[in-house]
Amino acid sequence: MEDGKLARIWAAPAKINLALHVTGRRPDGYHLIESLAVFTRFGDRVEIAPAENDDFTVSGRYAPAVPLDESNLVLKARDALRRAAGPGKTSPISIKLEKNLPVASGVGGGSSDAAAVLRGLAEIWDLDLDGAALARIGLSLGADVPMCLAAKPLVARGIGEELSMVPDFSALGLVLVNPGMPVSTADIFAALSRRDNEPLPPLPRSIDFHSLRNWLELTRNDLEPAALALQPAIGRALSWLDKAGSGFSRMSGSGATCFGLFETGNVAKRAAAEIRGRQPDWFVAATRSMSSEAE
Repeated sequence: MEDGKLARIWAAPAKINLALHVTGRRPDGYHLIESLAVFTRFGDRVEIAPAENDDFTVSGRYAPAVPLDESNLVLKARDALRRAAGPGKTSPISIKLEKNLPVASGVGGGSSDAAAVLRGLAEIWDLDLDGAALARIGLSLGADVPMCLAAKPLVARGIGEELSMVPDFSALGLVLVNPGMPVSTADIFAALSRRDNEPLPPLPRSIDFHSLRNWLELTRNDLEPAALALQPAIGRALSWLDKAGSGFSRMSGSGATCFGLFETGNVAKRAAAEIRGRQPDWFVAATRSMSSEAE
């Protein structure tokens, strides 16, 4: 079916771990975490349309780094949802991924792509699946997928599947910077000096730029020291954010993407332009996070 009017687009926002504490390790090797995460208006985009045969294509700046085979989380999400729906309930589908986020960069890009596919296909195929059922399917794909399905300010615990939404969380001005150096999540976890760190402190009663910045000063990304040791370019990214006036700078997830917190979106845009002018080959994006009330 080639009718372009039937194509619909779903956002796949970047996931930013504002704080990430590693609090333990399960017997099966999975690490236990506590993380405050937000999702940004900048991210990948997924276009889905009915088709005569299944099809998957990728465009965008980071398309060359995206696998097109069954190892891609987009196709894993499609196939997992098809299995869950049962025979005869899912038609062939065309999926076009616009890859705007760096691959394997600590912002949950692949997981967010998979979440967008789960949301989109559940609607297109008119499946009787609630959010909890989609989250269970998402967790089978990866620990980050359930939180990417939620895509609102949240605290994640366990291996990332225990989610608590954070109310009254305003949008934040952010600048994302990635120096273009790959880092291996497995290598970073293996390099941790300890895995039984303190959990997150209680969140402030009301969250705005100032209260959040003060709270962040009490928190950590427990993966950052190991990542800095393995990839010193992360330190340069943090330094550029600080020079550009960031109110608070930190690495997200397992890196190498770093974020800077800015009081307004316009200040973030100016900072991004300054960093981009100095580091034209880096990934630099000014964006805003989605508030807890965002639809």
